[in-house]
Amino acid sequence: MLTAMFLAALILITVHSQETEETITYTQCTDGYEWDPIRQRCKDIDECEIVPDACKGGMKCVNHYGGYLCLPRTAQIIVNEREEAASESTSGRNNVIRRTPADPHRAPPNPTHQIQCAAGYEQSDHNVCQDIDECATGTHNCRADQVCVNLRGSFSCQCPPGYQKRGDQCVDIDECTLPPYCHHRCVNTPGSYYCQCNAGFQLASNNHTCVDINECDANNPCAQQCYNILGSFICQCNPGFELSSDRINCEDTDECRTSSYICQYQCVNEPGKFSCVCPEGYQVVGGRTCQDINECETTNECREDEICWNYHGGFRCYPRNPCQEPYVLTSENRCVCPVSNAICRELPYSVVYKYMSIRSDRTVPSDIFQIQATTIYPNTINTFRIKSGNENGEFYLRQTSAVSAMLVLVKSLSGPREHIVDLEMLTVNSLNYRTSSVLRLTIIVGPYAF
Repeated sequence: MLTAMFLAALILITVHSQETEETITYTQCTDGYEWDPIRQRCKDIDECEIVPDACKGGMKCVNHYGGYLCLPRTAQIIVNEREEAASESTSGRNNVIRRTPADPHRAPPNPTHQIQCAAGYEQSDHNVCQDIDECATGTHNCRADQVCVNLRGSFSCQCPPGYQKRGDQCVDIDECTLPPYCHHRCVNTPGSYYCQCNAGFQLASNNHTCVDINECDANNPCAQQCYNILGSFICQCNPGFELSSDRINCEDTDECRTSSYICQYQCVNEPGKFSCVCPEGYQVVGGRTCQDINECETTNECREDEICWNYHGGFRCYPRNPCQEPYVLTSENRCVCPVSNAICRELPYSVVYKYMSIRSDRTVPSDIFQIQATTIYPNTINTFRIKSGNENGEFYLRQTSAVSAMLVLVKSLSGPREHIVDLEMLTVNSLNYRTSSVLRLTIIVGPYAF
């Protein structure tokens, strides 16, 4: 342990002056130590801190007094604190400058007195040994691809940052093969490296970490709506528009083309939307459905002697008195042939006028109208038939009871069209009494199926 304690050898030079009682001790520390002017003693140099890449091959650098060791990373080191303290105190034992009050009668020190300096040191103008900076004076022997590092009493030839020594050569260190310095991608360069980020990211201020770019805030690339996601963004369009093939711009959606059932009648495409229109006689309900306008309630254009009859898609004006000779009007829409008139014996006793409307292309078969006797006589038999207006066989009359029958549509009708069908009820009794009455039904077929 004594060898470790006295590695810091001291060179003592005492100068006496006649004018001042002053003792000055000049100190020169051995290799591996340097003078601490504050604590006034030699202190150890930590080579592991100042020598770049001091140990090779994955070894770890361990500083000790006067030098350093390269040990395996698994090695355990035990330090005796007492000996460490003793070494420090011993190495600086004589590093003391004692000053006494100046004596004005003592002669000044001899400025020509020379001191001896160790190798790597030279005498200064103040008669003090100072380190020779071989790197500054150019007295080193470092290669052109090396960096000279001055040391106390010597110098060291080292490789520049980003290079490592391999034999006598300094070769580039590929930092990209070392533990990951870069968040995304590493690019090696001679003596250094730099980091790159994937698309949609940018380098943070530390030049290593990659942070997401908010494209929607930086430079909104979307035509309408932009949503930022990690590393990218997505565009969306307002209602009524759809993304184009470039996934950035928006094109109008032709809703009318996507479905033929979007509107009940006709679809009109507009930028970003669509609208439904209805034909004359109808109005749009609920944005898409067509509803018949009852012109008889809104714009009745019939005369006073006419009645207005609304049908799907329009209206008609019919005479209030539809009776023709020899019939006379007995009540609203009912005409009677007087028995006193001989002509009436061959004609139906009464004719009742009725009106109805149906949609075009109505599903068949379909019950559309019921005829029923208004007066029931005892011991009579009623029969029903279509007297006229069924030349093309569009209708069929089905008797449903002794006093009623149902008119059935058996062929689809397209409008606009008007059909007049005479439905006759023949009444007979056991005394061979015979009479008939006619219901004249006007069927108005609308122009559309709604």
